Amino acid sequence: MSDESTPQHGPHGYSGDKAALLGRLRRVEGQIRGLQRMVDENTYCIDVLTQIAAAKSALQAVAVGLLEDHLAHCVVDAARAGDPTVKVKEASDAIARLIRS
Repeated sequence: MSDESTPQHGPHGYSGDKAALLGRLRRVEGQIRGLQRMVDENTYCIDVLTQIAAAKSALQAVAVGLLEDHLAHCVVDAARAGDPTVKVKEASDAIARLIRS
């Protein structure tokens, strides 16, 4: 998943765990479809909110895993190359976005 504003960086830290990552994202997708069904069936609002919290938590777990991979691979590789500043800044910015969300 990239766009023209995102430079390509080569293989990512999560590449070895891609199948597991995709599995987790598919489960989140299923949770979202379940939420749509709940709303369509006029499920009690507190139950819908509970499931929204569960889906959000599942997405946060995926995000934390990706951040760990970034630190373990991208930042470490940049440090070995001599200057991890850019990669550390990327991680800091990502953490800030996660905290705000």
